[in-house]
Amino acid sequence: MSDYRAASVKPALPSGMRDFGPQEVGRRRYLFDTMRQVFERYGYQPLETPVMELLSTLEGKYGEEGDRLLYRVLNSGDAFARWKEQHAEVRLGAFSFPLRDITEKGLRYDLTVPFARYVVMNRHRLAFPFRRYQIQPVFRADRPQKGRYREFYQCDADVIGSRSLVHEAELIKIYDDVFTALGIRVTLRINSRKVLLGLAQHCRAESRFTAFTVVLDKLDRLGWQGVDEELAAMGWTAEQRSELHALLQLQGNNLQRLEQAEHRLRQTAAEEGCRELRQTLHWLHALGEPVQQVVVDFSLARGLNYYTGIIYEVASAQGTLKSSLGGGGRYDDLTGIFGLSGVSGVGISFGADRIYDVMEELNLFPPATVAGTRILFCCMDEAAMLWSAPYLTALRQNGLAAEMYPEPEKLQKQLKYAHARNIPFAALVGEQERTSGRVTLKDLNSGQQQSVPPEELYEKIK
Repeated sequence: MSDYRAASVKPALPSGMRDFGPQEVGRRRYLFDTMRQVFERYGYQPLETPVMELLSTLEGKYGEEGDRLLYRVLNSGDAFARWKEQHAEVRLGAFSFPLRDITEKGLRYDLTVPFARYVVMNRHRLAFPFRRYQIQPVFRADRPQKGRYREFYQCDADVIGSRSLVHEAELIKIYDDVFTALGIRVTLRINSRKVLLGLAQHCRAESRFTAFTVVLDKLDRLGWQGVDEELAAMGWTAEQRSELHALLQLQGNNLQRLEQAEHRLRQTAAEEGCRELRQTLHWLHALGEPVQQVVVDFSLARGLNYYTGIIYEVASAQGTLKSSLGGGGRYDDLTGIFGLSGVSGVGISFGADRIYDVMEELNLFPPATVAGTRILFCCMDEAAMLWSAPYLTALRQNGLAAEMYPEPEKLQKQLKYAHARNIPFAALVGEQERTSGRVTLKDLNSGQQQSVPPEELYEKIK
């Protein structure tokens, strides 16, 4: 027999990965259930896609930085064995060969691109517009830090097959409903990629539009000085940078800033973008003004290549974690890359892990997020355990979480276990209880106890 101790290793997790204990799982379930209820109220249907996709599905959809953060999966089985036979002289660590030779798949980076792939593959079975929500983990080879992980859950809601701006307004309402239900005060910023294109056209930098949006997306982290330096390094003149800065500093309420932007960005793509933003705000008013703050922010970029219209970003207005809690936008032809052109969609995503961190910091989770055991049978001998077993089963059949301590240990040890598990009640059963046909029900919070027929336990503690 092999000696497992000789092969033991120090237990550890890869950087950016986490375990979740019972309390964390219960709280995350509370988050996900809250989102599901809101999604389904708006007619969205659940969907799940595989954790692994073909690299041809993933690459080129997230910009250059996104491609660098993809987790690529090494070919396995016969395919890799054949490759090794053909390249016996190659040392894998050297990377002196095309990665495509040994990697064809990758872990999903987000849920939107797999959703587009699903729509194209199943288009003949779907009714359009198709609304779906999806709650699953995604993977990014990012540098781990507080609020940023390599494996994390996204919670997406998308509708595809319609260009109506009522969907943009409804998605804002979904954000509003979810964060209001969770008790988090947020600021929801909206913009349009068409406005950003108009800014680039006005500044005579349309040919470098994608690079411009990637730099502008760093404004929250770098501030204007950092963005100004990066634009200068890209070849923007001082005059161009000054014009851009002035346009990003427009004052007034949402409608006033839209009017100023339309006036200053005439005959550019920004005119259509401003009209769509104004129409979305009108729809939002018709659906009921949101409780949370909605701000039109022309600096919002969302540096992903597939966005074409209105874009969203939501951040907490409380606590120390000011990073994004969610975002999304309109993508007019994402399915076109999979052979289905002209199908427009729009969607949003919730960053569940960051939302969890904010709620934990602000102590917003309800106390009873973990549906734990309600009563523990503490039996003094095996006869008491056998006598209690039918009543234990009856409680479980009535939907009450109940346990029996598995051995007739000293009462102090059994009650210590109950306290460690936060079990609120104990049913004490010994020879006296068996003889009388009653159990001693102890409230472990108050210390009070009473003698009750076992048939009444459910009514006493339900």
